[in-house]
Amino acid sequence: MPTSIITASATRTGTENDNADAASTYTAATGVVGTAVIDGIGHSPGTSALSPVLAVVAARTAATRGALAGLLSAAQLVSDPGPDDDEPNAVSVVATTHLDGETVVAWVGDCDAYGWDGTTLARYTTPHTVGEQLRHNGAPWEIAEAHDNWIKTSLAHAVVATIQEVTISDPVVLLLSDGIHDQIPHDDLTALVRDHATTPQALATALVTATTADADGYRDDATAVVISVQSQPTT
Repeated sequence: MPTSIITASATRTGTENDNADAASTYTAATGVVGTAVIDGIGHSPGTSALSPVLAVVAARTAATRGALAGLLSAAQLVSDPGPDDDEPNAVSVVATTHLDGETVVAWVGDCDAYGWDGTTLARYTTPHTVGEQLRHNGAPWEIAEAHDNWIKTSLAHAVVATIQEVTISDPVVLLLSDGIHDQIPHDDLTALVRDHATTPQALATALVTATTADADGYRDDATAVVISVQSQPTT
């Protein structure tokens, strides 16, 4: 049965003055779809200007060369710190969705990918943070949580050895910046996906809308890409 790949995205500026997140989607002539979420580190004007460029480069390359190549192509744009040692940096998750329904995801930093099989929402990525490393080594939850904003690796330092990949066969895949998955409890994420899984744009919009401020009034930028692989009836 032929398949159709439907994508949707949404982004919401946090409580800072600009949005350092970005998302992009590109469909190759073969029908393969590349998607990317970029989460810029910091909120300098240069970061907000460069994040959409990184997203476009990653998505277009992913559609024709694969998710790993897409991520590495974006990394090339931020691999040099510049003469003042203050060039923008970012973290990212990039996906290549094939017509057989499989989505290959590559990521660096703390953007995440989730899959929905119609019943269960599963996280397929592990954030590259000090907090996650502490959890893996058995540290108490409260100690690990205090280190979740410490990124271990980023696009500026991305090489094949520091990038992870995973293949997802679920019909709905979410690419999320940490402004969503860090601020919305997993049960609430699951409920949103269950309610909107058949309408990708509604789901993307619901995900960014559901983010709330923390106890200090801070709310991060939030960006979501929804990839939906749908079977098309033959005539």
